[in-house]
Amino acid sequence: MNPTRRDLLIAFGATGLITPALAQHVHQALLEVKSLDPGAAYQPKYLTGHEYQTLRRLSDLIIPADEHSKGALDAGAAEFIDFLCSRNEKLAQIYTGGLAWMDATMQHHHQVSFLEAKPEQQTALLDLIAYKKNETPELLAGIRFFDWCRRMVMDAYYTSPVGMADIGFMGNKALSSFSVPQEAVDYAVKRSPFANS
Repeated sequence: MNPTRRDLLIAFGATGLITPALAQHVHQALLEVKSLDPGAAYQPKYLTGHEYQTLRRLSDLIIPADEHSKGALDAGAAEFIDFLCSRNEKLAQIYTGGLAWMDATMQHHHQVSFLEAKPEQQTALLDLIAYKKNETPELLAGIRFFDWCRRMVMDAYYTSPVGMADIGFMGNKALSSFSVPQEAVDYAVKRSPFANS
């Protein structure tokens, strides 16, 4: 019996893990949502407009596009996370609380929200909360949130068509033939205990 999308979302809520099957269901659901109104901007399903835009900025800072590949924005990482938040209250609380922490911290230090801060101020905060070694009572919540956010952005990216193309994944396909590269055979033979026999 194949699990339904609902079963997978419930399982995600119970375990906190994103399985490849769940990720594919979420990406497919997002394609269906986007195809209903092509060309229109994605409307957040759970997060406020400000929270969603802040998450987009975080996603872009975590996996930016470069000259070789597209980034988290192209992969729809923020949409992926918002969609999951709309289906799971615990996850939604993690994101609303974490994004509020980002804004409050930036407001405390620079009198602006994270989204309104200068790029160097944004990256300076992320440099602090990206490492557990920087843990202080003031930074603990931010470190935990950013660790969670970074992992989910990466999950969203690398399970999307954009991320799969980036790593060259062509899917599970049958090969008509397979041959081991001669360099691999030579290396294995050289390392074998029987090589000098």
